[in-house]
Amino acid sequence: MNLENLSKYKKLGLSLVFDAIGMLTIFDIIWAPASGYLMSKMYKGTKGKVAGVISFIEEIIPGFDVIPTFTIMWCLTYVFQKEEETILEV
Repeated sequence: MNLENLSKYKKLGLSLVFDAIGMLTIFDIIWAPASGYLMSKMYKGTKGKVAGVISFIEEIIPGFDVIPTFTIMWCLTYVFQKEEETILEV
């Protein structure tokens, strides 16, 4: 499954769907590891692994299901992250 190469708007759509599933499900024992796995596949590197662990913990603890972890991660990645400047040498 290659989720990290999706466009940012497709990731936003998936994030909203995954957060809705997390809020509706009563099968947290199944959804928690799935959400952690999906999060780590959507975002590469250390950032994705840390977000996967946070997503797993948020889903496994009762009462924390209302936190939209996928959407927060999307915002941190695409809205609040500073763009890297490229310097062209002449």
